Amino acid sequence: MKSLLIALLILGAAAGGGYYFVQEEFVRSGPAAQALRVDVEPGTSVRGMLALLAQRGALARPRVIELYLRMHGERLTIKAGTYEIAAGATPADIIELLREGRVVLQALTIVEGSTFAQLREELASDTDVVSTLANKSDAEVMAAIDHTGEDPEGRFFPDTYRFAARTSDLDILRLAYASMQRVLDEEWAQRAQDLPFATPYQALILASIVEKETGSVSERARIAGVFVSRLRAGMRLQSDPTVIYGLGTSYDGQIHTRDLTSDTPYNTYTRTGLPPTPIALPGREALRAAVRPDVTGDLYFVATGAGDGAHHFSKTLEEHNAAVKQYLARLKQAASQ
Repeated sequence: MKSLLIALLILGAAAGGGYYFVQEEFVRSGPAAQALRVDVEPGTSVRGMLALLAQRGALARPRVIELYLRMHGERLTIKAGTYEIAAGATPADIIELLREGRVVLQALTIVEGSTFAQLREELASDTDVVSTLANKSDAEVMAAIDHTGEDPEGRFFPDTYRFAARTSDLDILRLAYASMQRVLDEEWAQRAQDLPFATPYQALILASIVEKETGSVSERARIAGVFVSRLRAGMRLQSDPTVIYGLGTSYDGQIHTRDLTSDTPYNTYTRTGLPPTPIALPGREALRAAVRPDVTGDLYFVATGAGDGAHHFSKTLEEHNAAVKQYLARLKQAASQ
């Protein structure tokens, strides 16, 4: 009986010592001499994650840490992505990162005025984005994000999006679509009265034209005002960016007379009203200008040629023609220097 008691005491002491060892190991500084990043694939198990961390030099005893998690009933779900492990991070620090899914966020910037085709190219070239749409048509892409039948142009809000590495292109498109819908709804709710169009989508079309016509925030509302005045008067918009969009891949960098006279659904020199879809991805300022235009009575505008991106606005054709002559003269002078 006495021998049995001694044996139990020894086993208890060993167990207690083992428990103490596991507890101490969990809060002991790790072996990483400097910060490192670990890429985690989707579906990685806890054991696989701990083994990867040990392989990369962030953990000394992965099986001990696995035992600690079991002892404490910790059931982790590992979020895929890139984790940044600080130099000397303890297992406790690392498990906290994993528990909260604090992955390093990547960034993708959708530029205002870019087209949907350019957005797709940007997504396809980003190595942090998982490509799932490479061989799909635009119509198939829209169906994949649950917007079957919608034209994709203009539907995605230009902004900088932060995401975990290995996020799919589909998820980013869903986010950008929802952002555009939210911003468009916000701006449409604050629209001016008596606009010559009746739907938010038509406002989106006009905003895309405004976006392509000028990069100057201060001019956008006034340019929108010119187009609104033209729509009210039944005049053609005569916007070069719409012609360029309609030319597609045949555009050679210059607009020729034949381009202005060749009819396409997007040629606003040959057709009245708005084109059938947006021609680019407009930002918030362009959307705001489209629904709250600065209507001054101007019916024309042309670049000043001063090199600052500014435009000369005119109420009459005579004044506009004079401004065009001045613009062409400045271009000729600049070319001769």
